[in-house]
Amino acid sequence: MTVRVIIERNIKEEKEAELNELLKELRAKAAQQPGYVSGETLRNVKDSSHLLVISTWLSLEDWQAWKNNPERAVIQSKIAQLLTKPTKTTVLTQF
Repeated sequence: MTVRVIIERNIKEEKEAELNELLKELRAKAAQQPGYVSGETLRNVKDSSHLLVISTWLSLEDWQAWKNNPERAVIQSKIAQLLTKPTKTTVLTQF
């Protein structure tokens, strides 16, 4: 059963370019992972510091394997330094 992962981030002012590069790197590595289907990054039209990443995975296990991947952890720690609050992650499946 496919899952959708919603990741919310609030970026510090003046850190957009740096975050963009890290998100590109993260997506490129995610795309190489078993079970990765797709992903997109969206910006809130009323609050440009609020970003939403939506990715689709073939299974919860595929997502969890990527979530726990050491390469992802390194990039995520760099991303965390650019945020105003911790990343919020929600995993959803069809109802």
